[in-house]
Amino acid sequence: MKDILHVNIIGAGLAGCEAALWLAGQGVRVTLYEQKPVRFSPAHKSAGFAELICSNSLKAERLDSASGLLKEEMRRMGSQLLPAAGAVRVAAGGALAVDRDAFSARVTALVEAQPNITVRRQEVTAVDTLAPVLIATGPLTEGALAEQIAALTGDQRLHFYDAVAPIVTAASLDYSKVFAASRYGRGEADYLNCPFNKAEYEAFHAALVVAERAPLHDFDKDAKAAPDPDAVGKKADAVTVYEGCMPIEIMAARGADTMRYGPLRPVGLVDPRTGHRPWANVQLRAENQARTLYNIVGFQTNLKWGEQKRVFSMIPGLEQAEFVRYGVMHRNTFLDAPRVLTGGLCLKEHPNVFFAGQITGFEGYMESAASGLLAARSLYARLTGRPYAPPPPDTMCGALMQYLTAENKHFQPMGANMGILPPLPPESRPRDKRLRYMAQAERAVASFQRWVDAQQDAV
Repeated sequence: MKDILHVNIIGAGLAGCEAALWLAGQGVRVTLYEQKPVRFSPAHKSAGFAELICSNSLKAERLDSASGLLKEEMRRMGSQLLPAAGAVRVAAGGALAVDRDAFSARVTALVEAQPNITVRRQEVTAVDTLAPVLIATGPLTEGALAEQIAALTGDQRLHFYDAVAPIVTAASLDYSKVFAASRYGRGEADYLNCPFNKAEYEAFHAALVVAERAPLHDFDKDAKAAPDPDAVGKKADAVTVYEGCMPIEIMAARGADTMRYGPLRPVGLVDPRTGHRPWANVQLRAENQARTLYNIVGFQTNLKWGEQKRVFSMIPGLEQAEFVRYGVMHRNTFLDAPRVLTGGLCLKEHPNVFFAGQITGFEGYMESAASGLLAARSLYARLTGRPYAPPPPDTMCGALMQYLTAENKHFQPMGANMGILPPLPPESRPRDKRLRYMAQAERAVASFQRWVDAQQDAV
C-alpha cells in the first residue's frame, strides 16, 4: 500500500526537505517542487535546498533551553536535518552553528539521493485541492502562489507584516509597579500597565531616540511605504515605514509627546501607587491563553536586539524582563493560523492542503524544520486513514501548535521559548530558573516520547 501513496511538496527549504525525507522514508512517493534556480526570492542566492539566509546559527543545544528541547523532540521524530547540521558544524560555544553552504549542499544531496523523492525545479502557480499537498514556501511567498493561498484562506487571512513588537514573560515582571486595568474601567482588566512618572518618561524618551537601529535588507523595504522623515542622512536608519505599524523609535523621534498621544497615552488609567493618572503608560497584552507571555503594545521596532533589552528595560516593571522574542521589522508572509489551520497543519476549509515552515507562524530555522516533521506525520495519517493528534501542550512542539491554533485576534509568529510551556505545579517548581527549565524540559521529553510511541502503535 505504501508504494502507491504519493504527495506533492512545494518548497525545498528546511520544512519542505524535512517533510520530504520523512515521508519518503515511510515509502511515500514525493514530488518536491523548488522554484530555484528558475526563480529566486529576493532573499535567496543559492540554488541549493535548505538555504540559510540571516544566520548560520541554529541556536542552543542544551536541553534546558527552548532550542535544545526542540532539537531533542525533533530527534525523536526522526529528523534528518539535525545529523546533516552536525556533520558540517562550526565552533560556536554551546550553539549549533553550521557552514551554510556545506549544510545546504549536504541536505540537497540527501534529498536528491532518496529514491522515493522526485525533484522538479519549477515554479508552482496553482494548488490542486483535490489531492494532498504540502506548501512550505517560507515567509517570502509571493506572486501567483501567494494569490492562490489568499484565495483559499481569504485575503484578510494572509498577512504581510512589516514590524512586530517584543514579547516578555509574565514571571519576569515587577508586579509592585505593574498593575492590571482597562482604560476607564471598561470591561475586565485585560491589560497590564507600566506607569511612567515625568522624569522616568523623559529619560526613556532620550534613550530611545538615540538607540541604534538595525540595517534592513533591500527586500524588506517597500517603495509604497511612507518615508521616515527623521531618517534623512542616517545610515542604517534610512528605512521606510507604514503609518499603521510605525516603529516606536521613529514615533519617538517625531517629538517628546508623540508617544504620549499614541500607544503610551495614560488617559483613563490611575496608578494605584499614587492615586493619579501616570505621565505616560505602556500597556502589555497577553500573548497566549495561559497569560505566561505578554506583548509590549505598540512597540514595533527596528532597534538592534541589545538596544531593545537596554532601552525597554527602562520601562517601569520591565527592569528584569525576560525577552522571549525581540521586535523585528521585515517582510513576513504568514497565515492567520488560529483562524485557518487545524492542529494537523491543514486548512480547515481545504483539508487536503497542508502547510509547514514560517508561513504557518512557526518562527525560526529549527522551528520550521520541526513543523515540517509535524506536517509530514499529519499528512501521512491522512494518506493511510489513521487518526492524528498533535503533541501534548507540555512539549515544545505541542506548545507551539497550541499557540498557532488557539484563538488569538492579535496573532503573530512565534518561535520556541520556555514561556509557552505550561508551568510546573507550585509544589515541584524550583526557584532557580535553570533548574526550573530543566524540570520542564525533562517533563516535555517524557511526554513527547509517549506521543511518538502512541503514533508508532497506531501504524
